[in-house]
Amino acid sequence: MRRWLGAVVALGMLGGCEPLDGGGGGTTGDVLFTQGFAFVRSDRNIYVVDDDGDPNSPQRLTTSGGAYTPSISRDGTSIVFVQKVGTTTSLQTVPTTGGTVATLLSSNDAACGACTNFRGPTFSPDGRTIVFAFDRGAGSNSSLARINVNGSGFTELTPGTTISYGAPSFFPSGNTVVAPAGNNTFQYNQLAFVPAAGGSPTYVSLGNEVLAIANRAVVSPDGRQVALDGRLSSGSTRIFVGNVSATGLSGTLRRLTDYTASTVQESFPSWVGSTTLGFLFNDSGGDPSIYRAPVSSTASSVTLAVPSANEPFYGPI
Repeated sequence: MRRWLGAVVALGMLGGCEPLDGGGGGTTGDVLFTQGFAFVRSDRNIYVVDDDGDPNSPQRLTTSGGAYTPSISRDGTSIVFVQKVGTTTSLQTVPTTGGTVATLLSSNDAACGACTNFRGPTFSPDGRTIVFAFDRGAGSNSSLARINVNGSGFTELTPGTTISYGAPSFFPSGNTVVAPAGNNTFQYNQLAFVPAAGGSPTYVSLGNEVLAIANRAVVSPDGRQVALDGRLSSGSTRIFVGNVSATGLSGTLRRLTDYTASTVQESFPSWVGSTTLGFLFNDSGGDPSIYRAPVSSTASSVTLAVPSANEPFYGPI
């Protein structure tokens, strides 16, 4: 039986929703992972919780800390994430059921030259490659690259760029990725549509309400919508959804929720299905948790999914 932590709550009540777990813990989990959320906690380890499991008892997959932005493969068997140790970053994988952690690529490896600060890795739909963002030398613009899942075949997708790129997301065809883009990593004010095999990107502006993308833009499983965490003029971030094709946006972005408190931060969207999003919610600097909300033409109520969690990613879908 699928266990939820709370009933649907009114948006105005979100600030009063308290997580049931203080964070930082974790067990071996009570249900074998097949579908659900991967995330990190305050100890910077990777956790998973299956949809049929207890969100208060996630399974911890790593123990050394330093983990960021996990992403689940389309077959649900593997997670790729960024590992940070000092100034060194690496791309690592771990099975969703637990097991050996494998390092695919480290910053400044000969394969990629002066590459640093890996961000936002994601699996291709066929599970054969991983695309991620990285910096090329100190103070340079960031770029996108592709590697095979065994760590071989490093290929820069946006060489010689004067534009910076954030965490990429694949369209279902696997032929195109969409990524936040801008003049620097602090101002992703565009969406870039980049051929996964290499080629010239197409850039699309975000409209008037969203000043920049805070962390990620993700394509829905059917390839018809994109969700992103947009930074507003107030300094808050909100989840926005728009219609999309492999070449651009169609129409204006719309908010997922109508929660208006300036202290609220909504970030790290992840599709739970073609009509539902999971995302990170944080109010007044408290402990962030994962919520779910249906995607529709009007803002809707939300449901608490996993307490004390950060940088969520749902899969497989």
